[in-house]
Amino acid sequence: MFLVASVAVFIVFFANVALGAFAGSAFLGDVGEMLVLFAATILFVVAILKKEADHKKEN
Repeated sequence: MFLVASVAVFIVFFANVALGAFAGSAFLGDVGEMLVLFAATILFVVAILKKEADHKKEN
């Protein structure tokens, strides 16, 4: 769940960067872009920590 959310938020970040580079019309500003990338990073870390905790429970 967290990994899927991380990928979804990263796709929003990537779309913003791609639109800014190719079309010149990014829909997020600098701060918004930073917050989206930060959210993707946090969600990814939570997903990895949950998977590691589940793996430790199995062993």
